[in-house]
Amino acid sequence: MSKINIRTIFSIIVSKTVLRISQKFLKGGSNFPGRVALKLSPSILKDISKKYKVILITGTNGKTTTTSMIYNIFKENGFNTITNSTGANMLPGIVSCFIENYSFNKKEIKYAVIEVDEANVKFITEYLYPEVITITNLFRDQLDRYGEVYTTLNKILEGINKSPSSKLVLNGDESLLGNLELKNQSFYYGFETPINDSKEVEINADAKFCKCCKAPYDYEFVTYNHLGNFYCSNCGYKRPLLNFSVNSIKDINAEFSEVKINHREFLINQPGVYNIYNALCAYSIAKIYNIDDKIIYSALENQKSSFGRQETIHIDGKEVKIVLVKNPAGYNQAIDTLCLNDKKIGAAFMLNDNYADGRDVSWIWDVNFEKIKNLNIDQIFISGLRTYDMAVRLKIAGLEESKFIIKEDFDDLLDSIKSSSNQTIYILATYTAMINFRKSLYSKGYIQKLW
Repeated sequence: MSKINIRTIFSIIVSKTVLRISQKFLKGGSNFPGRVALKLSPSILKDISKKYKVILITGTNGKTTTTSMIYNIFKENGFNTITNSTGANMLPGIVSCFIENYSFNKKEIKYAVIEVDEANVKFITEYLYPEVITITNLFRDQLDRYGEVYTTLNKILEGINKSPSSKLVLNGDESLLGNLELKNQSFYYGFETPINDSKEVEINADAKFCKCCKAPYDYEFVTYNHLGNFYCSNCGYKRPLLNFSVNSIKDINAEFSEVKINHREFLINQPGVYNIYNALCAYSIAKIYNIDDKIIYSALENQKSSFGRQETIHIDGKEVKIVLVKNPAGYNQAIDTLCLNDKKIGAAFMLNDNYADGRDVSWIWDVNFEKIKNLNIDQIFISGLRTYDMAVRLKIAGLEESKFIIKEDFDDLLDSIKSSSNQTIYILATYTAMINFRKSLYSKGYIQKLW
């Protein structure tokens, strides 16, 4: 047995031990065991991923839900599949996922459906060659970490260039993803039907100008933000031909959507246009693996919310829906989903500015909070480290200050929710606010599984 193998085996055993201790006593352990493994054996990912056919999911929004959808489709199809369901999507978290599922038994065909942070793709493809890499979309997000959308794209492409044999599944409605000039075989998905009559992007939309000549795009239709059937009248650059598409929309409501994908009907048990995109991406990858439509239909129909992604928690008779929001594009989609309600609701807005959220919270001024003032909301809860920044933004948006309920402390916020007159309350929270609030709910027994 070579020295490297002995070192790797030692690293796996130590990291598995650390993982079990973390899970038992700290109720976590999604990153730390991976950090230990990488310290002991920096190239360990190469060895522990050898038994797997790997599918990587990256992009700004929708990674966690899309990963969950693909994983559920694969499991329903009988594939032996693992995934990093905790959302730990940087190198240490992904190593932890493979460590947890590593077995010293003989080799068998397994699948790994792995969510990966945009800036970490290059670290993953340094050690493994995914069969498929998918990019969901590219929006401005954490400008202090990623920079503008072109910077994010270049970070992803740096990783893809290390794996020219990977098949690419790309959002064709994302104008930044056409004409990438890569060696990889590429498949595109998108909408062939409009959602509404909109043919113009919003004033604060991302990537409004042609990637080839910098002229403004024209659109046959816009789905949301800068996504849609785009073309450039100046140079001729346009949306690529789609391999997989939404052909028609039967219903979009606050609970689910019914659509036709490649002329087959599907019920997507998640609300909002962005979740149609997530399901379409999952469908596209499933078809690359020749999975039958009936399997895909069943998985999408029974799709459960990932933690913090339209997750429903029952608190003393109240239906509390937690929605992760982290950038203007995603926040606007969350607001559009709220607007699908025709009943009275409560809404909580939680804004943090920790590193994982992005230190700069000026992006909230690019969110269309003005839409909310027309909803039937009689209680507006505001919380988080930047409570008063959010309160000012909502006041300027025209929401009634008399409805504001300021609760900086999570326990106070929970008490207010429990005593609310509303049966349905939406919580729109940035990442660390969502994580910490869920930890508070977990400690009080309102949720059974933290991750």
